[in-house]
Amino acid sequence: MDIDRPLARARIHEAFSVHPAVALTGPRQCGKTTLARAVAAADPQRSTFFDLESAVDRRRLQAPEQALAGLSGLVVIDEVQRGPALFETLRVLADRPDNPARFLLLGSASPALITGISESLAGRIGIVDLGGFDLSEVGPDSWRTLWLRGGFPRAFLAPRDRASAVWRRSFVQTFLERDIPQLGITVPAETLRRFWTMLAHYHGQVWNAAEFARALGSSEGTARRYLDILTGAFMVRALPPWFANIRKRQVRSPRIYVRDTGLLHTLLTVETGDQVAGHPKVGASFEGFAVEQIAGAFGAGGMYFWATHGGAELDLLVMHGGKRYGFECKLADAPGTTRSMRVALNDLELEHLWVIYPGNEAYRLDDRISVLPIADIPALASG
Repeated sequence: MDIDRPLARARIHEAFSVHPAVALTGPRQCGKTTLARAVAAADPQRSTFFDLESAVDRRRLQAPEQALAGLSGLVVIDEVQRGPALFETLRVLADRPDNPARFLLLGSASPALITGISESLAGRIGIVDLGGFDLSEVGPDSWRTLWLRGGFPRAFLAPRDRASAVWRRSFVQTFLERDIPQLGITVPAETLRRFWTMLAHYHGQVWNAAEFARALGSSEGTARRYLDILTGAFMVRALPPWFANIRKRQVRSPRIYVRDTGLLHTLLTVETGDQVAGHPKVGASFEGFAVEQIAGAFGAGGMYFWATHGGAELDLLVMHGGKRYGFECKLADAPGTTRSMRVALNDLELEHLWVIYPGNEAYRLDDRISVLPIADIPALASG
């Protein structure tokens, strides 16, 4: 079953309109190669693919200038983090006058981990982040399946929940034992698994390096390094805090989420919808799912959370079109307003605040606060 990803394709084309190269980044197995082939389908006769997991392609690129200089059209290099020596050559080729080629680089790590992108290709490359499937792609009626299984194509499209859970367990093991070492990171797999599992139980809470360091028996610096690794590999979202210019003490540490709720449920050892519904982290899981859907719809560049030490907080603050919008995520049948919402609305000068919930009907609570079904997030972003 093929699921179209028009928004992601549009973002790639937009990036190519101003850059000779585009990095399509995201976790392994999230559909980057399939999407690249969909982009190439517009002109298949002038598209060339290299996969750096293939020994043949790695040999072809041992002399990269000879292999790439004569190509025109779209040149796709998959798993580019495995060929850091390519970036200097790509810089030279991207700077050619009347450059006949466009380079689409697929990477399973962020530019912070792939130093060649951030250094050699600075100013020459656009970055497009791709996650798993989102609601705009799978349709609003599938939101519960997407929440339970997560957005990785093979997990979402599995014939049964049990098969999806088996795939996700295998993914976690492969990621820790193979993918992380391939990035040149030498953290023992079991140590990083333990840390990742701790993060799953901390999902939706404010990061506390000292608490993690004590639990790991390590330094705070080591705990932060582990967080940076999982964030850079797109497994964790560290949602930055927003500091408003108000006379209140505000929280200044990020809030932590496991980005894919299917992997979150795997780390929490729950497999079925009933098990998720009965788990203590069910509310936090729903919140993280909503955050990722909003990030996919609006783009993650202007997203924050806000909290004061006095107890007021906002799950998500989104900067969009020069305005500030707020989101609260409530796993409730009919959520209403709270004092915290009104404080956030006024202190942050929000244009509007939406309360995301699992119901089917949208309704207003007042002029600037509305309740919105989670399935309607894609329509909100396009409206």
